[in-house]
Amino acid sequence: MATLQDIGVSAFINILGAFAFLLAFALLRIQPINDRVYFPKWYISGGRSSPRMAGNFVGKLVNLNIKTYLTFLNWMPQALKMSEAEIINHAGLDSAVFLRIYTLGLKIFVPITILALLILIPVNVSSGTLFFLRKELVVSDIDKLSISNVRPRSIRFFIHIALQYAFTTWTCFMLYKEYDHVASMRLRFLASQTRHAEQFTVVVRNVPHVSGRSVLDTVEQFFKKNHPNTYLCQQAVYNASKFVKLVRKRDRLRNWLDYNQLKFERHPDKRPTRKKGFLGIWGERVDSIEYYKQQIQLLEKNMALERQKILTDSKSILPVSFVSFNSRWGAAVCAQTQQSKNPTLWLTNWAPDPRDIYWRNLAIPFVSLTVRKLIISLSVFALVFFYMIPIAFVQSLANLEGLEKVAPFLRPVIELKFIKSFLQGFLPGLALKIFLYVLPAVLMIMSKIEGYIAHSTLERRAAAKYYYFMLVNVFLGSIIAGTAFEQLDAFLHQPPTQIPRTIGVSIPMKATFFITYIMVDGWAGIAGEILRLKPLIIFHLKNMFLVKTERDREKAMNPGSVDFPETLPSLQLYFLLGIVYAVVTPILLPFILVFFAFAYLVYRHQIINVYNQQYESAAAFWPHVHSRIIASLLISQLLLLGLLSTKKAANSTPLLVILPILTLSFHKYCKSRFEPAFRKYPLEEAMEKDILDRTTESDINLKAYLADAYLHPIFHSFEEEESVEVKVERNKSHTASDPTTEINPPSPPHQVNHPFSPPHYMYHPSSPPQHVYEPSSPSHYAYHYENDTYHPPFPPHYAYHYENEP
Repeated sequence: MATLQDIGVSAFINILGAFAFLLAFALLRIQPINDRVYFPKWYISGGRSSPRMAGNFVGKLVNLNIKTYLTFLNWMPQALKMSEAEIINHAGLDSAVFLRIYTLGLKIFVPITILALLILIPVNVSSGTLFFLRKELVVSDIDKLSISNVRPRSIRFFIHIALQYAFTTWTCFMLYKEYDHVASMRLRFLASQTRHAEQFTVVVRNVPHVSGRSVLDTVEQFFKKNHPNTYLCQQAVYNASKFVKLVRKRDRLRNWLDYNQLKFERHPDKRPTRKKGFLGIWGERVDSIEYYKQQIQLLEKNMALERQKILTDSKSILPVSFVSFNSRWGAAVCAQTQQSKNPTLWLTNWAPDPRDIYWRNLAIPFVSLTVRKLIISLSVFALVFFYMIPIAFVQSLANLEGLEKVAPFLRPVIELKFIKSFLQGFLPGLALKIFLYVLPAVLMIMSKIEGYIAHSTLERRAAAKYYYFMLVNVFLGSIIAGTAFEQLDAFLHQPPTQIPRTIGVSIPMKATFFITYIMVDGWAGIAGEILRLKPLIIFHLKNMFLVKTERDREKAMNPGSVDFPETLPSLQLYFLLGIVYAVVTPILLPFILVFFAFAYLVYRHQIINVYNQQYESAAAFWPHVHSRIIASLLISQLLLLGLLSTKKAANSTPLLVILPILTLSFHKYCKSRFEPAFRKYPLEEAMEKDILDRTTESDINLKAYLADAYLHPIFHSFEEEESVEVKVERNKSHTASDPTTEINPPSPPHQVNHPFSPPHYMYHPSSPPQHVYEPSSPSHYAYHYENDTYHPPFPPHYAYHYENEP
């Protein structure tokens, strides 16, 4: 068990590590060569240009301005300058509300910490129970600050119960105020949004097969019959796996063409050449530029044939469609009502933002969805118990005294002073962090298999799985396994009737393990987040070996985004630890406060300068945050109830019974009062926005606006090229050739193949658009590549970035 000395060693190592990370970051961020790594958000939004464009060779790599080294810590005040409204305009509502979770943590725990340290610590220390139990149980100086040190049947337990009521009341009050504020922010944000395709569109899944009719005709007739006054148009979904491969191959060739053209521009006296054989290793040597042009032309002919084959083959149409309406009110009615007597057919829901769609899951049938969710639920259940093995191993590192009593031969090594402090004070938290490293990626893959069609939903489901895992394994598992290892000798040699008493006394002692975990994950881990060591190394490796053009350099930046599937559950674990141990072992609270304050500063900087959010959900994750903090309150109350029962506090324990009931009643009220703002779209507001549109823009052609909004990016890119080719041909037929005219091809991807990718799908309107598509038009989404995924451009107020799809 960690002592005060072990905690001191851990604190020294973690503070030293955090300081080293911050110092390295402060120096690396001001170097011109790293500018795209630490300020990618501003490059994407066009608010920053590379400092390497000017200056001598050395000045392009290293900052030669001595003054900047004297003010290298100015990033901290700069991160606090931007107001919340400016952050919403700059990064979106999701980012702004995410930062409010940290400020909520500070608002809740600052008063709780002050009260707990001033009142509970003296009460616990002056009791002295563990002094008499030190021969039976393994205890440390920190345990004397916990509720375990209070004598059984003591009247002092009334103080713990009173403070539990006070802490619960304060937490609920802050939760209510925050829920109210975030709900208001969401409604204002949605009301201020300009026209978007998802406001008028629903996604329809599990379209039934009707003999003699195509899917297009079935959808058209159903919605004309059941929504005759509001139905506008539909966009069908096509299976286009082969077309996807052709598009990717063409873009690889374009990338090489761009590279060779750039090479020729730099050295015009020598045209680049290559061999025609496999990988350019053997064969006839030819002009590289002409070779790639011929290959691209040949491939585009095959693409045109494949595209026509898909459109004319009715078997390529999948039983899912994007249906658009002539008003927000009509879309709201359809999205929020049951369409058929059979609840498994004609499943309608709000269409996600085109940037938010996970295309691969759109055509999964209803029956398959149910089976998938059942299989994944069982898999998560099995994974939770599988991870109990490494959790138990971590706890064995944290409780060396218990092992010494059972295995005395390990004592000579363990008793070395520094080794013991390192093993108990630092290694357990680090080992747990390492074991948890790959888990979020595994849970995200599981969520994708379940069949959710939006990235935002996928991340919330992955976050839910990770939260349950953290609750069962990291919190409950660490307590149970830790208690077993800690008091192993007591478990083996005492009567079974005494085991509950041993657990009741030992649970508060696990605060020492969680303190080490907070310092590793919440102090050094957060400092490592701002350093961005992995993106820094990858950027320079790509820049050295893979970057051929300026577009490649932009893709190599990889700004990333707030990792909601991992960050939110970790945050909720800190709330859980703070709320549970506020009454039990309050010495843990200052470590929690340092985490919330430090993480708020770091993530504020990252959101302003680095992260480029993939989508905007308008804070749809907040109900989950609220619910899990309520769950933390209930766990803390039940834990205290159990602890007091082991302390034989029969007079005081019944006073706690009503507290969980009051907490659940509060949660139910908040759920009915605020959650509808996050789940449904009011018809009243939809009608108001429709009336405003008709008043201000009466001549808007909504059908043209929605015609290709949900066109699959692959098809979208193809039609853009056709549109450009048509315009070029028209110009050639009416005017002489202009040598200064230059047609820039779309950005090619840096291709990454996935050997086990599921089928891809392609979307196309049921009828051709009534207008010529203009890539620069604000009414449409023009798409670009990001690795092997196609992505839309940024909306007017925000800059977004897609992460890679595994």
